[in-house]
Amino acid sequence: MNNATTYRFSFGPWNISEGGDPFGPDVRAAFPHEQKFALYRPLGFEGVQFHDDDVVPGLDKLTPGQISQKTCEVRAMLSNQGLTPEFVAPRLWFAEQTVDGAYTSNNATDRAYAWDRTQKCIDIAEALGCKAIVLWLSREGTYIREAKDAKLAYQRLLETVNRMLDYNKQIEIWIEPKPNEPTDHAYVPTIGHAIALAYASKDASRVKGLIESAHALLAGLDPSDEMAFALAHDKLGSVHLNDQNGLKYDQDKNFGGANLRVAFNQVRVLEQNGYGQRGEFIGLDVKAIRTQRGCPVTDHLKNSRELFLHLVEKVRSVDHNLVRQFQEARNYEALELYILRHLLGVK
Repeated sequence: MNNATTYRFSFGPWNISEGGDPFGPDVRAAFPHEQKFALYRPLGFEGVQFHDDDVVPGLDKLTPGQISQKTCEVRAMLSNQGLTPEFVAPRLWFAEQTVDGAYTSNNATDRAYAWDRTQKCIDIAEALGCKAIVLWLSREGTYIREAKDAKLAYQRLLETVNRMLDYNKQIEIWIEPKPNEPTDHAYVPTIGHAIALAYASKDASRVKGLIESAHALLAGLDPSDEMAFALAHDKLGSVHLNDQNGLKYDQDKNFGGANLRVAFNQVRVLEQNGYGQRGEFIGLDVKAIRTQRGCPVTDHLKNSRELFLHLVEKVRSVDHNLVRQFQEARNYEALELYILRHLLGVK
């Protein structure tokens, strides 16, 4: 058990978002994107997660010089606020060319667009002083299985990973798996698939995974087990902690908001295995409740961070000798009661 880790926290500017409701009116006013950086440090966060067009809006219509200039401006903003860019991800799910997949599209022109956008993303990350590229393969799948050759699709994903590794010898690639939405069935739905791609790549040491709690739950899996699997292979690049109420749409609830015990076990596996000792971030990907008023709305981030730290103390104050005794005796009923009483603060 490591009791010395001082955790660093990150979130993306999309987590302080506009108040649009898909079934009704806006409930919150929009908050200017670049003003969000000033909110990080007061909330206890120092890492910023980015999509490429969070750094450079409208980058598809800009020249390389314009992209470089805007990236330098954002890097200066981060420096002024004492913030660190954690990663940059190519946003490959909004463009017309990526509706039917980006790297796995049946259309060669669309695949070429995806690669061009990926190169721009890598260049932006380098100019921003960031070495991690996150691949959320959101459109890489199908609504009907006959629409694509799945074996060819996986080969194309591996070819893309290898091209990225060749394009920049310093970057790390963090694959963020998700089983569905916006596609019906996605390729690379779990961390096991992501790590298999890593080992198949030409430089497995630079290909890792990023695990989001809700994505694991949507696959019917336990997020702490997914994290443990990645940690066992030394391939947990980062985490996106949040919560999920059942196998529904991706809800991005406050961490621990739906299942406190599941949250406890995620903290437990991270804490027990020294996650964060090498500077890894605790990333939060939580959204404000749709009906929450205010501007800017940040309590969902503050509250999730606070709960994580409360659970760190719960993990550190577990009586590990007693837990081992229960384990050795296979007295799992007693073990479960002890954990529940511990979480409730009952002596």
